[in-house]
Amino acid sequence: MAVVQGLAQLRRGVLEHCVLALLQHEERYGYDLVTELAEEGLLASEGTIYPLLSRLRKEELVTTSWRESPSGPPRRYYSLTPRGRVALADFALSWTDLKDSVDRILTRKGPQ
Repeated sequence: MAVVQGLAQLRRGVLEHCVLALLQHEERYGYDLVTELAEEGLLASEGTIYPLLSRLRKEELVTTSWRESPSGPPRRYYSLTPRGRVALADFALSWTDLKDSVDRILTRKGPQ
């Protein structure tokens, strides 16, 4: 059980940076982010993403704008702010170091 909880915490910890990464090239609306994260196996629900997006907006890492939707009510689109780009770049450097360290440990051979 502790392993499952640890993986869930790890997933939650990187989820916000995955959202920032998805916004780095184009603005998106919330459900679009949910769909893409789910396709990548991060299993993010709307109940997870919208509070996260609200927090990112309060931290000024993303900004929003409302747009008419071709089908249904207007949609709130999210885009990365300059501050969000810096946070994403910082995370990318840290993640690479962390990932490489974990990979080395996981693939280490025992004594010969």
